[in-house]
Amino acid sequence: MDAVTYPDENVARFIDQHMIPLRLQSDAQPYAADFNIKWTPSIITLDAEGREHHRTLGFLAPEELIPSLLLGIGKSCFDTDKFDKALIYFDNLLTGYPKSDSAPEALYLQGVCRYKSTKDPKPLKEAYESLDKKFPSNQWTKRAYPYRLL
Repeated sequence: MDAVTYPDENVARFIDQHMIPLRLQSDAQPYAADFNIKWTPSIITLDAEGREHHRTLGFLAPEELIPSLLLGIGKSCFDTDKFDKALIYFDNLLTGYPKSDSAPEALYLQGVCRYKSTKDPKPLKEAYESLDKKFPSNQWTKRAYPYRLL
């Protein structure tokens, strides 16, 4: 990641604008034990209280790291019931990186956020239909499968 991803201008700008990066050796204690680090690179998105909301393991190219970080921030907002804020991050991911590996999960969570904000099940069905069209064999499409009945 040091040779390709981190030096990328877009990655550096994104991290500077949206994250508080902390880089540690993979065996740095007590963090390696506290966060169950077994391989490098491990990128963990934490909230202000230090709770984990998203983790990536292994190399990611620049065009995959930014969407993964957007997903992590969105999941942090989702997990803390800040659904409107989470939607901003999921929308940015889906607009800017619609074919990324993070897009299906963002699309799924986008539907869940909209449902939780409105209590209207229609966004869940729409999320499934969009997942089925764009990512028919993805695990997030399979997880959304029951929503087709709504």
